[in-house]
Amino acid sequence: MRPRLSVVIPAKNEAGSIGQQLSELDTVLAPLAPFEVVYVVDGSTDESLRELARADRDWLRVIVHEESCGKSAAILTGVRAARADVISTLDGDGQNDPKYVLDLVAALERGGPGVGLAVGQRTRRGDGRFKKLQSRIANKVRSAILKDDTRDTACGHKVFRRDVFLALPFFDSLHRFLPALVKREGYGVVHVDVVDRPRTAGTSHYGFFDRLWSGILDLFGVWWLIRRRKRVPRIRYDG
Repeated sequence: MRPRLSVVIPAKNEAGSIGQQLSELDTVLAPLAPFEVVYVVDGSTDESLRELARADRDWLRVIVHEESCGKSAAILTGVRAARADVISTLDGDGQNDPKYVLDLVAALERGGPGVGLAVGQRTRRGDGRFKKLQSRIANKVRSAILKDDTRDTACGHKVFRRDVFLALPFFDSLHRFLPALVKREGYGVVHVDVVDRPRTAGTSHYGFFDRLWSGILDLFGVWWLIRRRKRVPRIRYDG
């Protein structure tokens, strides 16, 4: 049976979080059955594959990148493989509480076909003060330039329509600019408040300067893409 929802989880070296995350999904997603979880192992060198093999869930599918290609590439791999029309993304570190997936799916469905993306916006985060400060500054700068009306685009909690995502131009860090790019395609974006949890295993894969320089280049690249989109076609079929 075709799943109603596909949950795509990109992860690199998150073996310590896999067991608990899959157990939570098994319980939380029951109202959305049938569902599938597409776990994309992005060049992991830890025990991730062994943990996933031990999980033994009939709704779990595992895809492996032989070398790390980044979070956006892992999401794209998972979305391409997904069988549902509606996709949910979660980070593999366990900080995203799966219970909010239901709220995001409901928000997307309430919006109707004109809404392409539901975004989680963190009201409380489990990160350290410096990382919170980085995100706060980055979000203010991005919002001022792109006018995407989204307070927090870096949250891993997102639910979107598969065909909308696959129509977007792909680049590294695409996942940080989804609201602006979805609006560029003429779709609405809705927001749901979520609460993040502290990381209990593994370490962050992003440093300050990694985010800074690539973020600046990507930001102006997305600004250029939006400026070049003159008008979204409204298609009508007459016989």
